[in-house]
Amino acid sequence: MGVFKRISILFSLFILYSCDDGSERFEEPGGGSVLPPIAINSAERAMEIFGLINQYYKAGDLFKENYPAQQGDATYSFLWPYDAVVSGAAQLHKIGYNVNYKHVVNGFEKYYTQTAHNNNIGAYGSSTNGNFGGGTRFYDDNSIVGINLLDAYELTNDPIYLERAARIIPFLESGVDTKLGGALWWNEDYRYNSAQTDANKPTCSNGYATLFLLKYYEVCPDSEKEKILGFAKSLYAWLRENLYDSSSKCYWNDKNANGTINTRLWTYNAAVMIQNGIRLHDITGDNEYLNQAKITAQGAYDYFVKNRNGVLSYTDTDPWFHTKLLLAYIDLSPYDQKAKTFINTYYNFINHGYEKARTEIGFFYEDWTGGNRGRYYSLLMQGAVVEAYGALANYRGDKIN
Repeated sequence: MGVFKRISILFSLFILYSCDDGSERFEEPGGGSVLPPIAINSAERAMEIFGLINQYYKAGDLFKENYPAQQGDATYSFLWPYDAVVSGAAQLHKIGYNVNYKHVVNGFEKYYTQTAHNNNIGAYGSSTNGNFGGGTRFYDDNSIVGINLLDAYELTNDPIYLERAARIIPFLESGVDTKLGGALWWNEDYRYNSAQTDANKPTCSNGYATLFLLKYYEVCPDSEKEKILGFAKSLYAWLRENLYDSSSKCYWNDKNANGTINTRLWTYNAAVMIQNGIRLHDITGDNEYLNQAKITAQGAYDYFVKNRNGVLSYTDTDPWFHTKLLLAYIDLSPYDQKAKTFINTYYNFINHGYEKARTEIGFFYEDWTGGNRGRYYSLLMQGAVVEAYGALANYRGDKIN
């Protein structure tokens, strides 16, 4: 989930996907504490959208990229949208819904491929033919898959998910070199050919690899812990040194192979670094990590949350990105009372979208303010809604009626 070109098809999609949600003039966000006057069951709304996804997007055991189909669509979605579905299913499983969760998680294996660039290092590809993976292999994609596999291990206690997560470690290790001071490239193609114009080391790859490693640290064998924690801390330190923006308190998008910085800001990059700071604090006991997380949490709220189209909103594009910021605020809530305001603002925002920004079928527009339909047809957009409502339900204690 990055901001440059993937393979030729992914590049075309990216031109549509990459709207700058950090380019507007800063406005004081304020508010966020007033909740809707009516009782809203977030669990039911999450399951409602999940049901629609299964009705309209299903393609065998997998899903389509878009509904209605768009020109150039393959039979099955890219890995990123599929991951969004798995994340949403995990939230629903936690609530207590029967969503055939293990079957959904096992669909990841149809994206797995054992080799690329003749390296014989297994990883998940960006696309699938329905049997095995293809396309470019991204370090951020694989880390996010790994996070979902570790969630599945936690939720089901099935060791196969821990084994599959462990396979990702060598792939991440292979993506690090000494150029630009270390850290991961965005994808494997750049790792093997850093002379490409857009070759870069981004926050997304390094931030989500850090989060995956810290989650893996909690369940890995003792013999691995020192190495895993050291790897995670090195990536975190590189991000702090190279891509932290002291003005916004968020994180720039990437550092190009030529040394220039892409200063675009995205909600999910701030989100993952909040989560990393929390986990590093919990593991090491170092309060500085938690302080850094709190500072970025406030900075992201101040920077991204604005009145748009009459509603206080977390950007009007790319809901998968700001859903990750919601998850970070939920993780922060036991440590910072201000997180409740951040979460309440999100709660109001998504409920506004439910009432004002949906198609006749019931799918959400990309823009939850209701001002623009955007890529309402994208599986990624709808998967984000399921995950957000599911996370809110688990946070608020909403139950199945």
